[in-house]
Amino acid sequence: MRHARRRVVRRVTRLAAVGGILLGGAMAAQAAMADEAPRTGATVLRGSTGSAEDPGASLVAKLGTARTAGNWIGADGKTVVAVTDSAAAATVRAAGAEPKMVSHSMNELKSAAATLRSAPRVAGTAWIMDYRTNRVVVEADSTVSASDWSDMKQVATSIGSFVEMQRAKGTFTTRLNGAQPILSTNGRCSAGFNVTDGTTDFILTAGHCGPKGSIWFADSKGDQQLGTTVEDTFPGSDFSLVQYASGKAGDGADVVAIGGGSGIRITGLGDATVGEKVFRSGSTSGLHDGEVTGLNATVNYPEGTVTGLIQTNVCAEPGDSGGPLFSDGIALGVTSGGSGDCTAGGTTFFQPVTQAVQTLGVKLLVSTQGANAQSAAPSATPSSSATRSAIAPSAANPGSSAPVTSTDSGESLLSRLTDTNTVAPGLLVIAGSLIALVATRWIRAEADRNAYRRHYSTTWG
Repeated sequence: MRHARRRVVRRVTRLAAVGGILLGGAMAAQAAMADEAPRTGATVLRGSTGSAEDPGASLVAKLGTARTAGNWIGADGKTVVAVTDSAAAATVRAAGAEPKMVSHSMNELKSAAATLRSAPRVAGTAWIMDYRTNRVVVEADSTVSASDWSDMKQVATSIGSFVEMQRAKGTFTTRLNGAQPILSTNGRCSAGFNVTDGTTDFILTAGHCGPKGSIWFADSKGDQQLGTTVEDTFPGSDFSLVQYASGKAGDGADVVAIGGGSGIRITGLGDATVGEKVFRSGSTSGLHDGEVTGLNATVNYPEGTVTGLIQTNVCAEPGDSGGPLFSDGIALGVTSGGSGDCTAGGTTFFQPVTQAVQTLGVKLLVSTQGANAQSAAPSATPSSSATRSAIAPSAANPGSSAPVTSTDSGESLLSRLTDTNTVAPGLLVIAGSLIALVATRWIRAEADRNAYRRHYSTTWG
């Protein structure tokens, strides 16, 4: 009876082991097939500029800066162009956009900004051309003294009533300390977008993050060297290139991180538009959204003056510097600086990507789908329906989601082995089942040997 029970136990164990092998094989096969799902991959953005079509900008370029004063996206997603005469308004209307009559042309707004720029520099001040109100808005943070504020007011008054003065909360600072974190002896920043010169790949990030020669790491221990800054521009503009130590960006070069292992696939390059809903990601505060409130902003940081920036009401915090600004998968800017934080809110300025890549002579690495879509010939007549400008700000989204390929190899062995998105759990089941199967065979063989010894000793005892 005892022998019968043992045989039943061994038989059940062997069947369970065989079942485990089959189950583990199925798990591994399923994970492998999921891992081999079609990916768009990254490729170089082709074309002379690589910028997404902006119907408002096309109309402004056609009519000239003496007859227009900028363009923006209305709450309904329709392109609005500020014009100074009825003939220009008719042209805008015929193109399917909405004209708005204003008193001051772009030339006047630029002249006012130039006058402010020529005045004595005051750290903690900034100004933008607000297209929607047809004004130049001057802001001063909490560090600007009453005396300097009074001097700025005098300059503004001398220009005209369309220059408006405002006090800003907090202080205007760079956000030192793709959005994956990158670290060096100068502090912590965020990766922006991946770019290439055709031979070598780079990270496009903020120029104030570190001077040429700065060495960057993907971990706080300094074990994983990421790359070295080979070009930087700050102040004046705010962008730099970090050359990958390996020379290549690797898998996921077309994806920017937004936290939680998720990312957004970048499909193109474009210029920001006032009123557009945008998204920013940084290694400190993660993903946040807001609206473009101004273009061609000038900011007087304590370290120096930066011009030509995008102004937004998206928040940012120290360590977010260099992180990407995007909308519907279109790369727009890298984080420069601002005021406030993501608790109370604030103002954040961004370096336009289009200017940076043109100056540096590099091209954006984008999804192959985006590159193919943008290779089509643009329409001769601007049409808001063919661009992201046709999307109402409230309906805009970051872009298509994609997993992030992390540069951090500090993940524990246990977490990698138990990740159900990999073949490791299936292989573990197979290995355990094989061990059980071998063990039952060994136990049976050992039992047979012991039985033979007992029989032999009884017979020949």
